[in-house]
Amino acid sequence: MASLSGKVAVITGAARGIGRATALSLSRLGTDLVLLDIDEPPLRDLADDIGADHAIARRVDVSDFAQVQAAVDDGVSRFGGIDLVLANAGMASYGSLSMVDPAAFARVVDVNLTGIFNTFRAALPTIIERKGYILVVSSAAAFVPLVGFSPYNASKAAVDHLAASLRAEVGFRGVAVGSAHMLFIDTPLVQDASADLPSFFDALDELPAPMRAIISVDDCAAAMTRGLARRSRRVYVPSWVALTAWLKPVLASRIMDRLYAGIAERHLARVDAEVASLHRFTSARNVVSGNLPPEETSTLDG
Repeated sequence: MASLSGKVAVITGAARGIGRATALSLSRLGTDLVLLDIDEPPLRDLADDIGADHAIARRVDVSDFAQVQAAVDDGVSRFGGIDLVLANAGMASYGSLSMVDPAAFARVVDVNLTGIFNTFRAALPTIIERKGYILVVSSAAAFVPLVGFSPYNASKAAVDHLAASLRAEVGFRGVAVGSAHMLFIDTPLVQDASADLPSFFDALDELPAPMRAIISVDDCAAAMTRGLARRSRRVYVPSWVALTAWLKPVLASRIMDRLYAGIAERHLARVDAEVASLHRFTSARNVVSGNLPPEETSTLDG
């Protein structure tokens, strides 16, 4: 595995979960870090833990290109350039497509897709100069959709193709591009959804045990770190998720349509009822941290 010592990495969604664990993993290997997140208090705590000599933290809404560009410019000014990008910031909305708030749908796309573009676009000049590596975080949901999380599924599928498009455009310049695809990782996103939507996790019980296992963030961060060091084309967590990429045409077949129809019939109405009782379309943490502005958190009871 190539050395990451002396490299400079930008990480979005750095304050918690996969971003935080990967930042700590990279810092132990001697990587300097530009840490970006909308949730400032835990972001500052992370930067303090790593130390001012090796990390800077900036509060950024990744859907705002000007904010991302300013933060990346600060990182270039501080460390001389950027070698690695981990575009990890993401969120999910709750509820079926027939009831989800259009503003919540748009916000998920803004964060998960436009935010990925803004991140690598801001860093691209220095990445090209250094022949660096960009790893964008997609999901196994790009291949196997999760019922009740369609905006998330669609955005993650788009991210996968965006990575392929970027790779086609910058590969000849010596820049490598990868996409990461995970199942359920023990992140705040999964923890929040588990608490808010127990019926969704009841539906998961119908899947084979490996498909509903929840992986630790440290194991995921280890895979991310290996991917960054190896400039991997794909990172899968767990590794067998690669099969879902190969089997995507089968997973989009009429056989799967029948399976999904059964799952939706048994569980989707209960999931929607739980969303209605929450009076919000995303986690409370996302609302508080600013990922879904107050004017976009309309209630479900009129």
